[in-house]
Amino acid sequence: MADHSDANQTMIEAVGLSKFYGEFAATRDVTFSVPRGQICAFLGPNGAGKSTTMKMLTGYLAPSDGEARIGGFDLSADRLKAAEILGYLPESGPLYREMTPESFLKYAGKTRLMPPAQLAERLDYVTDQCGLGEVWGKAIGEKANGRGSVLQ
Repeated sequence: MADHSDANQTMIEAVGLSKFYGEFAATRDVTFSVPRGQICAFLGPNGAGKSTTMKMLTGYLAPSDGEARIGGFDLSADRLKAAEILGYLPESGPLYREMTPESFLKYAGKTRLMPPAQLAERLDYVTDQCGLGEVWGKAIGEKANGRGSVLQ
């Protein structure tokens, strides 16, 4: 089991990650690590494998070869444990247009097993910080003041 008390712990680790679709290599032998507290970014042209690598690091896509670890948890064996400590918002994150910001964020918190008191506190914080009060109960796909969808 991973030791989460070490401040110098490697939080994100890719070891020889490769993803093949037939003969096509979307990624080949990607290896790097990111220590706790470090900020990093993937830069590269379209088709370089950035999104594929992120999908493998988040457990959304199984690698053809190699290993991905988050906080010491191997995604192939402990995906749910890794997901408990990982937050990932892709460029085009999923929004359910019929849900309200309130219902969507409650759903997201519950699926991540947040304790009810913590979830309530975080919802209050996010509502305040993001100025969601005006649209909190409106469907995400609904027009907000005639300016496009609520969370555009």
